[in-house]
Amino acid sequence: MTTGIVLLNFGEPSEGHREDVLDYLERIFLANMSIEGETTEAAARERAAELAKRRAPGLMEEYDEIGGSPLIDHATTQAEMLDEELSRRGYDVETYHGMQYTAPFITDAVEAAREDGVDHLIGLPIYPLCGPSTTVQSLDELDEALDEVGWDVPVDALTGWHKHPAYTRARIDNIRRYLDDHDLSLGDGTRLVFSAHGTPQYYLDEGSRYEEYTEEFCSVVATALDAPDYELGYQNHENRDVDWTEPDVEAVVETVDADRVVVEPVSFMHEQSETLSELDIELREEAEERGLDFHRIPIPYDDDRFVGALADLVEPFVAGYDPEYAGLRQCECRDEPGTMCLNAPHEA
Repeated sequence: MTTGIVLLNFGEPSEGHREDVLDYLERIFLANMSIEGETTEAAARERAAELAKRRAPGLMEEYDEIGGSPLIDHATTQAEMLDEELSRRGYDVETYHGMQYTAPFITDAVEAAREDGVDHLIGLPIYPLCGPSTTVQSLDELDEALDEVGWDVPVDALTGWHKHPAYTRARIDNIRRYLDDHDLSLGDGTRLVFSAHGTPQYYLDEGSRYEEYTEEFCSVVATALDAPDYELGYQNHENRDVDWTEPDVEAVVETVDADRVVVEPVSFMHEQSETLSELDIELREEAEERGLDFHRIPIPYDDDRFVGALADLVEPFVAGYDPEYAGLRQCECRDEPGTMCLNAPHEA
């Protein structure tokens, strides 16, 4: 049996070509149109196009400033490293990556897997902190892609995995290594600031525990680093009139009582516009205007332990043993049989 592992990502254009950026933004706005209330499909598409045209110039400028996004290259590296690691463990696998909003799309990954003769699929969102518009939606889109191409194949799915010890250790050690390399110590005027991807309040009101997972993970990492006075802010994209997670990371930097900040982009798995532009350029400018020294932790997207954690997550499904042995339980955020995570409580 050959198992195909589809690494599910958000995606973004590699360059700032107008048509690519507009298409990308329209897909995002349309997919999340429910946060604005009931509407018709025609009205939703019109609204998505309007929002995309409003946002596109700024995003195109960001891509120009950073010289293009490396997200797809980083995702490709992760897929290749995961393939190598599972092959080293003795498993017959093929790995693919599918993006929600840019090519290669999730449907492209599904079609490639079918052409390769794969007879078992695993959907693995590269979002450790489970959220409805990322983790859950990407797995729903995987199911939709299978229906679209008419392929009836067994599928296993994973959701939240931020609690994996190897992943947690990789992020902790990555921060510690940066601090050592730059002769920094937390405390004494140096404040650790976690920057997480924001989410509309609508999803939290609907029951998403994304904010809870984010706070939990940041607390664990900060405790391991002996940094009790850390800060947490969210990178919000207020392109429509809805409430988002608070506080904004900009507000944190504007009010933090410190001489310097060390920013950890806690929910990001690749370098992309939201790290290279929003943090390295925009947030840096705001920090330096306040007289703060600014440091940003690079994302360990190709850390062997990170890839090893991904391999650990899928190994029960590849090898065929009970995933509960590895601490996985039926997911409560995505109530679909066969969707497992590390967040669901163990039965007493």
